[in-house]
Amino acid sequence: MSDFHTDAATVPIRPGRPLLIVDADEVLLAFARGFDVFLQRNGCYLDLVSYRLHGNVRRRDGDEPLINIEVTALLDEFRAELDWLEPIDGACEIVAGLREALDIVVVSNVTPEQAPARLRNLAALGIVAPLVANSGPKGPAVKTLAARGGAAAFFVDDVPMHHASVAELAPHVFRIHFVGDERLKPLMPPSPHAHLKADHWNDIDTFIRARLER
Repeated sequence: MSDFHTDAATVPIRPGRPLLIVDADEVLLAFARGFDVFLQRNGCYLDLVSYRLHGNVRRRDGDEPLINIEVTALLDEFRAELDWLEPIDGACEIVAGLREALDIVVVSNVTPEQAPARLRNLAALGIVAPLVANSGPKGPAVKTLAARGGAAAFFVDDVPMHHASVAELAPHVFRIHFVGDERLKPLMPPSPHAHLKADHWNDIDTFIRARLER
């Protein structure tokens, strides 16, 4: 199993090799789907009316919304051993096929304590790659990784804030906005900072291969 890093500067990078820098939740892993399963086991459910978790969790008995501190406590418990999430449709197959053309680094906003479980989850799905346990906007980590690679770099994430951060700090990186969960797609407007708004991993695959061929 690959290891995790809290500093993108320590990730093993092969200079001159194209690089795919990819988020985990809702890009590789079905986070919302898994959280909903967890909530059902705890007498709650996910009512997706906006692209956030706080404010969208309700009790099954009475339909009462949970307050933010209760949602945070459930999220912390859920993330403690986060090693069983299912893959987003097409993610495993496309990533496996792209390995011949480029290297892959996962940049995910998890704590160092949560990182080992995330690595186990990815490895169980056949996605063995270095993990950067990031905090906050992802521009700094992407800038460091892309600069060390020195070749074409691609960034895939579901959150527009991260695309804005990458556009500012590493504008040469190709940015792909992708939301894996079909329920969440209509709740998230396309990022104005992305080169592509993808609907499926097939779109990502086509975009990357076309630019590598150039």
